[in-house]
Amino acid sequence: MTVLTFKQLIGGEWVDALDGGTWALINPATETSLGDLPFGNANDARAAIDAAASAFPAWASKTVYERADILHRAAGWIRARIDELAVITTQECGKPLRESSAEWNTGANLLDWFAEEAKHSSGRVVPARKADRRLLVIHQPIGVVGTITAWNFPVYNLARAWAAALAAGCTVVGRPSEYTPRSAMMYAQALYESGIPAGVVNVINGDPAAMGQAMLQDARVRKIHFTGSTRVGRLLMDGASQTITRLSLELGGNAPVLIFPDVNVELVAQQAVAAKYRNCGQVCIAPQRFFVHSRIAEEFIDHAARFSREVTLGSGLETSTDTGPMINAIQRERVEKMIAESVAQGAEIVTGGKRPDHLPRGYFFQPTLITQLNPAMPVYKDELFAPVMPVIPFADVDEAVAQANSLEYGLAAYVQTRDLNTAIHMYERLEFGMVAVNEWLPSTPEMPFGGMKMSGMGRECGAEGLSEYQEAKAVYMGGV
Repeated sequence: MTVLTFKQLIGGEWVDALDGGTWALINPATETSLGDLPFGNANDARAAIDAAASAFPAWASKTVYERADILHRAAGWIRARIDELAVITTQECGKPLRESSAEWNTGANLLDWFAEEAKHSSGRVVPARKADRRLLVIHQPIGVVGTITAWNFPVYNLARAWAAALAAGCTVVGRPSEYTPRSAMMYAQALYESGIPAGVVNVINGDPAAMGQAMLQDARVRKIHFTGSTRVGRLLMDGASQTITRLSLELGGNAPVLIFPDVNVELVAQQAVAAKYRNCGQVCIAPQRFFVHSRIAEEFIDHAARFSREVTLGSGLETSTDTGPMINAIQRERVEKMIAESVAQGAEIVTGGKRPDHLPRGYFFQPTLITQLNPAMPVYKDELFAPVMPVIPFADVDEAVAQANSLEYGLAAYVQTRDLNTAIHMYERLEFGMVAVNEWLPSTPEMPFGGMKMSGMGRECGAEGLSEYQEAKAVYMGGV
């Protein structure tokens, strides 16, 4: 068994918080302690930035092939230990083991993909207007990158940024969520054990506001990648204006699903339930507002309610578990309040809507299907991040599209139809960064991931994701 190190990694050393602070990590399925982890402050962030800045020139000067070798080795290190790593992730975030394993596999895939994609980032020669002139565009790493990532996908959220940044030649200071820090520490260990130079990757855990400010205030941090709420994204944009720091923001989502009457209703309802309750609904791209054509709405609701009642809640370590707990009591209380306010305004709970009686310990909440909604209700207009499935019948397609586009969010949208013309019209008209037609997982290393409107800016993954960590430099040569 691998010896895993659950400490901060700063300048190639595994260290405690500089002031000795700790954070009691809690298993959300049992509410029991997983141990005390280092919990620092701005001083830890500044030490990590110092290390990353010092390591940047040497790392940037390595060839893409040298950097790729390390990333490939780290991917292999992960795959050799994926079962062990998945257990650690499930313990701290609650999701079923199969979901944690898939997330770690994606974390390895991202390292491999960006290791190869960087080899094709070759710039270009531009034809000049004068015979004695040469024009070139070359791509260079932007510098030190800070990442602030969320707890719902503690590996994937940081892997898509780290893999791209490292492949491009940047150095990294990563601040994961205090609710899931061990996954980030293990991802860093994969790179550490694979020979990445000291200071190229740094992981800190501690006060989010203080560490975020340390990143914003240091001009050596040329980019910050953030996964989280729109509220914090606005704060980062305000702060970034002082140092002109580049940002990638993957913010909130409220994904509409448009289901047309030509589908297999029972099959789509079964798939919808599986997608909705993945990771207990705590997914930025989770399908949320289910607009179902009125011809099939009643049938869809009946099937979806039945499948919802059949979902098995429990510890993610149990193979029979379909859905684990929410991350903490705060998130569960938030969704309970949203449901109560919506019901008070006329919403109807078809199934679920409360804590399960048979699971008194852990932050569990029943899979919930809710109808009779209007756009003013919290479960309609706000991001749920919970196992709650709102269903809204529609008869007019134009009206449904308008409703889908009416909110400030623009991350992901879903369409279910067998008609090609309908599919094309929908993906062209929906104002979202990602549109999934007849599928439920709009995410893969080779495709850009990101949103429109208040759901963020910038793209991760794909060729676009690599360019986020590069500067395009124009070179003019005269007198040739």
